[in-house]
Amino acid sequence: MFTGIIEQTGALVSLVDRGGVRRITVEAQGIASRLREGDSLAVSGVCLTALDPDPIYFHADLAQETLDRTSLGALQPGARVNLELPMAAGSPLGGHIVQGHVDGCGVLTALDPVIPESSPHFDRQTTDWTLKVRVPESVRPWMAPKGSVAVEGISLTIADYDGATISIAILPFTYWRTNLHTLSTGAPVNIEADILVKLAAAQLPAAKKPEFALSADWLVANGY
Repeated sequence: MFTGIIEQTGALVSLVDRGGVRRITVEAQGIASRLREGDSLAVSGVCLTALDPDPIYFHADLAQETLDRTSLGALQPGARVNLELPMAAGSPLGGHIVQGHVDGCGVLTALDPVIPESSPHFDRQTTDWTLKVRVPESVRPWMAPKGSVAVEGISLTIADYDGATISIAILPFTYWRTNLHTLSTGAPVNIEADILVKLAAAQLPAAKKPEFALSADWLVANGY
């Protein structure tokens, strides 16, 4: 289990086909030295198993399900990936509950700086950003304004939602500390909906599901 608070980024070194899986190698000095064979970690929001870690690199195998559902198989060497180790029992839950089970790939449609009229200049340290992602149709029922979502493994809050695209305010710290500043319009991004919302939706009577529309009011009224 993760929180969506990214510890550092790493660089994808290679992707190599090995029979039915694809093995990735990631350069991640810092986190790599803390890994043991078989440990779990989140790579851009995808829960993977560390293989052959050393002080600088670790490897992980991507099953076909991972290749089909996430963006990892489409990455090129040199791409930056977000890294997070599992949450230790008793640790503060700084973001929200993130399983590392990606629901699907969205498409980054915009990532623009917010330049206020009162101070019309760009400042790396203080300029906020607006991220917009077109969400896969299968994931849309679980999106709601002010709800949580993991994008590339980052715990974020949905500011607005038009039924297909989520808008998210990104702080400078998040923009520069994660891989967001390396992504371009049209890039696929991993999306994981809030597990609490998914569980709540799954508990609804089957007959009512087609008429159900998730809203912030419904979440508050049901204790979420």
